[in-house]
This record gives sequence, structure tokens and C-alpha cells, in this order.
Amino acid sequence: MLLTVDVGNTNIHLGVFAGLGDHAKLVHDWRIHTDPHYTADELAMSIRGLLGSDVEQVTAVAGLSTVPSLTREMRVMVGKHFGNGPHALLEPGVRTGVPLLVDNPKEVGADRVANALAAHGRFGGPAIVVAFGTATVVDAVSARGEFLGGAIAPGVNLAVEALAEHTVTLRRTELRAPRSVVGKNTTEALQSGIIYGFAGQVDALVDRMRDEVPGFDADDVHVVATGFLAPLMYDECETLTDHVSELTLDGLRRVHERGKERRRG
Repeated sequence: MLLTVDVGNTNIHLGVFAGLGDHAKLVHDWRIHTDPHYTADELAMSIRGLLGSDVEQVTAVAGLSTVPSLTREMRVMVGKHFGNGPHALLEPGVRTGVPLLVDNPKEVGADRVANALAAHGRFGGPAIVVAFGTATVVDAVSARGEFLGGAIAPGVNLAVEALAEHTVTLRRTELRAPRSVVGKNTTEALQSGIIYGFAGQVDALVDRMRDEVPGFDADDVHVVATGFLAPLMYDECETLTDHVSELTLDGLRRVHERGKERRRG
């Protein structure tokens, strides 16, 4: 089985895949809180604890990290705790088959590349990927699987944390859609502003991309939601067409399989 590890700023998303290609299936996945001070051994201990007896079935690891302090630790962890692989760590310079049509390809986060690869592999193109995480990232993927660039905005959690510093009520507020956009109390007003405000932001960015990018105005363009906050936002956004929680993990799987094919060649 293949272990996939997506180290993000807020969460670490883990998944185990069985099978290859069209027959690949995500059999388990977990999310744990990101601690930027994790050592390689501590990271391995957390992962192996979740895997349980399945750890003996892991034959390879595919991973990425958007947290600089954990990038090296993950590299050490993979080599020390999961044998010789073959492993695939998605970093600048790794061949993914995704052309990066941007000014500086090295600036593109590995998670965005993985999402583009998975979105094109699943849905074809063109496609728009909306990742609801620490930041809200809206990326365009061409019909040929090219990464065209995108938009990055502060995520829902960042806004909540900023408000919480100055609004005592927010600390007791559950993040969910209120009864109405017109809140009848402070809690509902905060819920409305956060949930519907961010939904409107996403819809506006998606609509602008569809208007401005050639070929993105067709009815068959998939707008794919992913990220740990996607379940909160999916039903509130009018432009989203699909929700794939494991999109980044699937992209890592595809990177791993491409690497195996190159080695066989």
C-alpha cells in the first residue's frame, strides 16, 4: 500500500491507497494538527500510531510539505522509518507532468501542483480548484493539464482568529450557516459575515476566472472544492460543482505512479 502525507500549515492529511491507476482506492485517511516543531521521530510516531497494524503493508510513501520546518523532518522520517521505498517527495524540480505556466514555477506550492494533477486526472479540463485551508486558493487548470496560476486569499480560520482577538462573542460561536443572512443576534451576524462573506468571495473569483480565461466559460468546467474547510463552505458556494476531500492525496498518488513508470522505462 501507498502512504500519502500532505503536510499543511494547519493540518497534516494522511491517506493510504491500495491498488494502482484506475483501480487505486483510498482505504483510510486521517487529519492531525500540524506542529511545526515536530521532529522526524515524533512525526513517524503519530503516523505509525494511526496506521496500526497496516504499517506493515506500507511499501512506499508519497508526500509534500508546505511548512519549511517540517520539509526536512519529513524527508528524514521517510528514509528512517519506512525503508527504501520507492518514495516520492513532491518538491521543486520533481517531474509531475504538470506544466507550470507562471512567472516563477519554483514559487508554486507543491500542494497546488498535486491538486492540479489530480483535478485534470479525474475530470479532464479545463478545471478550477478551490482549496479551503489556511488560505483560500483558487487555481486554474487548462484542458491540457497546465497549471495557469490562480488567486490566494486569507482563509476562513485566519479571519476568525483575527476577529477573536477583539470579539469575545466569537470565541463561543460555532462556525456554521445561520438561519438567515440577516443575523438576529451577534452570533448569527458573525456566522453570516464569515460564511456568506467567504462564499461570495469564492464565487466572485471563480466567475472572474470563467470570464477572463479563454475556454473556461463552458458548462462542463468542473469547479472542485478540497481542503479541510471544504465541508463547511461547499453548500454555501454557488459555483462549486464537486467536492473531493482527498484531492491532494490523489495528486501525490499520481506523482508516485508517474515516478514508478519512469523508473521502469
